Amino acid sequence: MSTYYQIFGGKVNAVSADPSDPVKGQVWFNTTSAAMKYQGFSAAAWASGGNMGTARRQLSGTGTQTAGLAMGGETTLDTGLTEEYDGTSWTAGGTMGTARRAPGPAGTQTSALAAGGGPPATNVTEEYDGTSWTSGGSLATTRYGMAGCGTQTSAAAFGGFTPANTNTAATEEYDGTSWTAGGNMGTARHLLGGTGTQTSALAFGGYVGPSNTAATEEYDGTSWTGGGNLNTSRQELAVGGAGTQTAALGFGGLTTTVTAATEAYNGTSWSNETSMSTARKLLAGAGTQPAALGFGGYAPGNSNATEEFTGGGETTKTVTAS
Repeated sequence: MSTYYQIFGGKVNAVSADPSDPVKGQVWFNTTSAAMKYQGFSAAAWASGGNMGTARRQLSGTGTQTAGLAMGGETTLDTGLTEEYDGTSWTAGGTMGTARRAPGPAGTQTSALAAGGGPPATNVTEEYDGTSWTSGGSLATTRYGMAGCGTQTSAAAFGGFTPANTNTAATEEYDGTSWTAGGNMGTARHLLGGTGTQTSALAFGGYVGPSNTAATEEYDGTSWTGGGNLNTSRQELAVGGAGTQTAALGFGGLTTTVTAATEAYNGTSWSNETSMSTARKLLAGAGTQPAALGFGGYAPGNSNATEEFTGGGETTKTVTAS
């Protein structure tokens, strides 16, 4: 049988620690762990996480894959329930003062924001400190089904559906105390996806009436410009989304049917990724493009399922006996 040296013309290096920047195909022996390792490639994948305590749809999410936050939604009635995820399981957090569906989310598990929601649409904003919710400044535009992003003291809310039964393109910016008007989106819509920061936000998909849209827009803190369209037009995507303006993940939603489709955005265009295990709409999302979290929704029937996304790419692997 040929040896590694005969095939590749070199010996396997013995090192006490894994290389800090290995190249794909590189092989080495780690003397500390007594393991043969190599730099390989892993495909993107969704895996099951811990179930939420309360199955619900039209909830919102924020935070990270290992410190996620679920807020609001609809069980049989609207709810203000909050749950916190530690990467393994969900525990109950403080209940919002106003029960509602799909508030615009922002922030982290211990410093979150919930703005608007409904129906009927509300302009109520609440701030979460990891234990309880307190009142914040009211939105200027009453609405639900909007997107939100950023932090508790530097957030953006955009899109939504108003009490006049119309889609809105309005954007508002929050400074931790009050909301002020920002630049309007080019496409008025609700039940859209959104992620990023107040000065670098991303809006994608949604319902424009009488159809879904694939339109993507990018915000620079002043105005919106068109980005690459989603491959699959849809509404009711994960509220909270995942990632940044140049590295985002959109998943789930409704085309003509409920979908599990997942797409990744690189700042220019969307590419299809591995689909979620369970097709669902009206779900929540959190995290980053390579480490996202999807939870709740309607599949059909309210869901308490959680899925964790791991992005593909180069990774260090250990050689095992077969």
